[in-house]
Parts: sequence; structure tokens; C-alpha cells
Amino acid sequence: MYALVEIKGKQYKVEKGSMIKVDRIHSNIGDSVELDSVLLTSDEGKVAVGSPFVKGIKVKAVVAEHGKGKKVLIYKYKRRKKYRKRQGHRAQFSVLRIEDITGA
Repeated sequence: MYALVEIKGKQYKVEKGSMIKVDRIHSNIGDSVELDSVLLTSDEGKVAVGSPFVKGIKVKAVVAEHGKGKKVLIYKYKRRKKYRKRQGHRAQFSVLRIEDITGA
């Protein structure tokens, strides 16, 4: 069984026991998170598509860790004006461990 879940505007395919890397969720490590914005579920050939979400389906997950991604550098440059600017950032992320998909 798998489900397509929307988390912070992005879609992820989740299965029981899988680990997904999402944008930072403001929960402590070990906290459980319940995701109810399920777009699609599939169980042994039975597919349920929501409009926009499937009713009654919930995904239970646990926050496994937090971290920062690789540094992304941004360069700005204007020719003949002596303008050069370098800037960078590291995106924060959370890793979720999918415990169960309920309501199917």
C-alpha cells in the first residue's frame, strides 16, 4: 500500500516503513506527526483519488532527525559597474519515518 501526501506544498509518495526528507517541520525529534492531506491511495490494485484530498485516510509519521542541506551559492554580477555580490544559504530539512497509513 502506498499514498501520495502533500507536505508544505510538495508531494511525496509514502509507504509504511519508508523515510522521506521534507522541508523543516517545527516538531521535536521523536514527536509523531499526523498527515491528513492525502491526494491518492493505492491498496492491492484499488486506487482512490481525492478531489483534492481523500477523506478518512491519515498517514502517521515520526520525526527521525533534522539537518541542513548542502550550501547553495548565489552570484550576482553587473558588467562594467564593479558590482559583484555573493550570497549563500543552506536549506533546513526534516526526515520523517512513516509508521502507518490508516483508514483504507
